[in-house]
Amino acid sequence: MHIRRDDIVEVITGDDTGMRAKVLRVDPRKGRAIVEGVNRVYRHLKRSRKNPQGGRLEIEAPVHVSNLLVVCTKCNKGVRVGFRKESDGSKHRVCRKCGADLGEL
Repeated sequence: MHIRRDDIVEVITGDDTGMRAKVLRVDPRKGRAIVEGVNRVYRHLKRSRKNPQGGRLEIEAPVHVSNLLVVCTKCNKGVRVGFRKESDGSKHRVCRKCGADLGEL
């Protein structure tokens, strides 16, 4: 998967198009990520002892990773990600536009 937790990503489709935010959690099995402030939905809560007032709780819903691009620190744009194997055997993510290193896997 080309997106990891704590990456800064850019949303390319949907209601939040063009927004940049940090990835909070990734689910590789479902191919989805939860991004801070993106795809906000309301969860309606009934009154209970835990929540005596009840009401609406606003939370982030998962977004499919195909709708996200990693932001390159050098280009300052949302870019596609490639992979490169180093001589020591480690695998690194690489920007497809400028070739900048985006971190180790």
